[in-house]
Amino acid sequence: MEFIQSIKPVLAVLIPLAVIPVLVSSGGRPNVREAWTFIAGILSFALVVSMVPAVLDGNRIGLTLFPIAPGADIALSVDALGMLFALVASSLYIITAMYSIGYMRGLNEHSQTRFVAFFALAISATIGAAFSANLITLYLFYEILSLATYPLVTHHQDETSKVSGRRYLTFILGTSIGLVLPAMIWCYHATGTLEFSAAGIFTGQLSTPSATVLLLMFVFGFAKAGIMPVHTWLPAAMVAPTPVSALLHAVAVVKVGVFSIIRVLTGIFGVELLSSLGLGGLVAFIASVTILTSSAIALSQDEFKRRLAYSTIGQLSYIVLGAALLSPKGMTGGILHITMHAFGKITLFFCAGAIYVATGKKYLSQMVGIGYRMPVTMTAFLIGAMSIIGLPPTGGFISKWYLVLGTLEGDQAVMLFVLLTSSLLNAAYFMPIFYKAFFCTPAEVMFEQKFDEAPVMCVVPLVITALISFIFFFVPQPFLKLSTLAVTGFTGG
Repeated sequence: MEFIQSIKPVLAVLIPLAVIPVLVSSGGRPNVREAWTFIAGILSFALVVSMVPAVLDGNRIGLTLFPIAPGADIALSVDALGMLFALVASSLYIITAMYSIGYMRGLNEHSQTRFVAFFALAISATIGAAFSANLITLYLFYEILSLATYPLVTHHQDETSKVSGRRYLTFILGTSIGLVLPAMIWCYHATGTLEFSAAGIFTGQLSTPSATVLLLMFVFGFAKAGIMPVHTWLPAAMVAPTPVSALLHAVAVVKVGVFSIIRVLTGIFGVELLSSLGLGGLVAFIASVTILTSSAIALSQDEFKRRLAYSTIGQLSYIVLGAALLSPKGMTGGILHITMHAFGKITLFFCAGAIYVATGKKYLSQMVGIGYRMPVTMTAFLIGAMSIIGLPPTGGFISKWYLVLGTLEGDQAVMLFVLLTSSLLNAAYFMPIFYKAFFCTPAEVMFEQKFDEAPVMCVVPLVITALISFIFFFVPQPFLKLSTLAVTGFTGG
């Protein structure tokens, strides 16, 4: 493996950041403002894509920006795991920017310039987290993302938004400062480094009790991952506009949370240490409880976005569970699920937003017969839901297949039961929505049987993401190969 020094990762992070002054100055010219958003998104995505061949060849690309302390530089490094995450974030940024035009203008939302500016800052921080070479750089971008998304969560600026925003910051910043920062200091004091290493950074310095406490500090400290009980910020954040919900639940915030946990498990502790101490089972247990509990809660939610929020909590723990299985196939499935969940779940949020723009409805009990009025949207919903459930022919089937194989490979029948049970629960809270949209008696239909979709800029993005979720079943590359390469680097085989 060769390390290639390049400024490309830095530029991929800086471009969305650099365009913010232009976005702000173009506030009085919305079309110009949106054009600059697309330019920044396309350039950043192009830079990420340009590094894919080198990463697929097994190389790493990066650059040290400036030193802080020995073994703790602010540095960027692109490996297979980071590349997979950056591809997802940078591509969905472009699609979400398109959707935001239809949604924000369709509802005549206020402060649209502020919205796109902080949106760009959030994506810059997300790509920075993806390309972080060590724990201190990852922590820096993690915190920037927390602050960047607060104005998005509180966009409506009413009392409900302010209360939700305070809860958001309390959980996200409180856990990272109160748990992750002390854990990071502990790691540096014990080892003298915060650099990610496939072998881990500990060489006998940790006893089992100390390792357990330290690991739990990281798992619950990275609260963006939505692990229970530090998950309540996530449903509360649903007060934000739907493009923000899509950003939170599919592209940036929650994925940075699970990404950070994977980095800690594989780059700070290392697979061998976790296996020898039996700590993978502890994390798998925590993830399993979250999966089953959140799936059960989702069944009772009538508000569309809240049901999606609790679904997201469970799906994030699929990713954590895959990493905690410590088996090659399980870890591959967990990493691949970052991609498959992102495209499937963003489709569902886009559908929820499109329905709200077109009808003003946000409760599922108000949407009986909606398929007659919005057939394109609800067909896309079916594809996204199938991917989240893990049904063929959608990409979600591929990642869940690897997760199932991972439980068998690791001889963990209990985790297999968790996966299968939760998938049934996923079907139970998603499929009735589609069924009632199309298959209901004439007396139950709440909408006129006429074609009346949301604005085209809302519909086109959800069609694109639904089609991609479908295509991933047949062509899961390069994400499957990147997942496999990442696991090979973690396990050394």
